[in-house]
Amino acid sequence: MDFKKVVVAGSGVLGSQIAIQTAYKGFDVTVWLRSEDSIGRAKPKLERFKNIYLKTLEEMKTNPKAYCRGLTNKQDLTDDEIDQLKENLIKGYENMTLTTSYEEAGKDADLIIEAIAEDPKQKIAFYEELAKYLPEKTVIVTNSSTLLPSQFAEYTGRAEKYLALHFANTIWKNNTGEIMGHAGTDQKYYDMVVEFAEAIGMIPLKLKKEQPAYILNSLLVPLLSAAEALWANEVADVETIDLTWKIATGAPLGPFQILDVVGLVTAYNIGIMDPRATEKDSIQGKITAALKKKIDAGETGINAGKGFYNYE
Repeated sequence: MDFKKVVVAGSGVLGSQIAIQTAYKGFDVTVWLRSEDSIGRAKPKLERFKNIYLKTLEEMKTNPKAYCRGLTNKQDLTDDEIDQLKENLIKGYENMTLTTSYEEAGKDADLIIEAIAEDPKQKIAFYEELAKYLPEKTVIVTNSSTLLPSQFAEYTGRAEKYLALHFANTIWKNNTGEIMGHAGTDQKYYDMVVEFAEAIGMIPLKLKKEQPAYILNSLLVPLLSAAEALWANEVADVETIDLTWKIATGAPLGPFQILDVVGLVTAYNIGIMDPRATEKDSIQGKITAALKKKIDAGETGINAGKGFYNYE
């Protein structure tokens, strides 16, 4: 693997984290965004995650519990070593490029990480336009939470160099990278993505075949869906549902706290893919309508300062 220039398409909850993590680990990072307005919205997200990294690294000097696997694989760092990591982060952050240009993003790109909305039409349009500007060498991965790479491979113009690399939220702590190819993925490029995941501090989780929702979301989405159903059916309020889960299982976060981290837009986009979501009286219809109401009010999750909980 000889990746140098890495392009992250999208700056949502995970896109921003992926960009910061990749820049922190020394890669030349370009963030592609749809519009100048998107760039304006991306900058405070990127700055927020930069500050989280800096704060966490500083805390590691005095608090062993602050250690995060994605930041370093060495737990007993000296203060000078930690300061060097902080310098690496600042340098990577300052050297990042934000652009709306497909041509600028594609030029000499080694790896494209697609992290745009969970909307097949948007993804297809992105891949078809991007294909016009990519050199032959470029590998493309999708960070899609629920969609399969085989759905989009033909639109990339390089099916053999296309696969999935899915991250978990708070990737500096929960440093997993689920790697999933499709029937046409060349093993050579699969292995390159495994090596890249390791290079940015992730633990590669190798899937042997395509699976909707991969490993993590095959486990997580049913939990979140069940919590949403309890809420939409007015069985219990958000706080009570979260409290039940945390006390009974020892989990640090309840399902609605997790949804705030994931982002309500992502949850909504996943929900509307269910055909029953258009049925007003169905539980799926109630969930998507309730999520849409919160999204329209600007309550999209932790990055917005408010979701199911207030973070301001």
